[in-house]
Amino acid sequence: MSTISIIGSGGMAAAIGGRIAAAGHTVEVVNRDPAKARALAKKLAAGATTGTYGAAPAGDIVILAVPYTSAAAVVAEYGDALKGKMIIDITNPVAPDLSGLVTPAGSSAAQEIAKGVPAGVHVVKAFNTIFGQVLAKGGRLDAFIAADDAEAKARVSTFLESLGLRPLDVGSLWMAQTLEALGLMMIGLAKNGAGTFDIALHVDIG
Repeated sequence: MSTISIIGSGGMAAAIGGRIAAAGHTVEVVNRDPAKARALAKKLAAGATTGTYGAAPAGDIVILAVPYTSAAAVVAEYGDALKGKMIIDITNPVAPDLSGLVTPAGSSAAQEIAKGVPAGVHVVKAFNTIFGQVLAKGGRLDAFIAADDAEAKARVSTFLESLGLRPLDVGSLWMAQTLEALGLMMIGLAKNGAGTFDIALHVDIG
């Protein structure tokens, strides 16, 4: 097993971290506020550690579990400390009133984040269509991924499979635009037609 670093300590960080710990990986939690990182690491147990914000993460895979509005600043603050790492972007750049996405026209959160990472670092979109409370319950869920690099997608697919998820490749990173729109649709469905966030998307194949 390996070390996976999570930047952030909110609900999604906790849900993903729980899956990672249960799968036998080591979780490194990092937050601007060290106390929040320690609190999540303690909750996760299973040998979870904390890292220093802005320093090189211990894991080769780094999960960016912060709001989209903070993501660019986080990447900029880390700078070259992210060299050699693979970034998983889980953000949904949704307007507060759910009126749409706040990313520039023709772009996505993942594409905007990719503009700020060091050369050679690949960004993979994943987890944004799965609600944290559903992820935390366990079970085999469909996890859509998008990225430009085939090796990065293969590594993230293997990682997702180790968490008991079914990775489904939707294409290049520009497809993150569609995944983020799907994330917005899921929130709208949860608030309206379904009336609950205890829902998940499933693809029937064959």
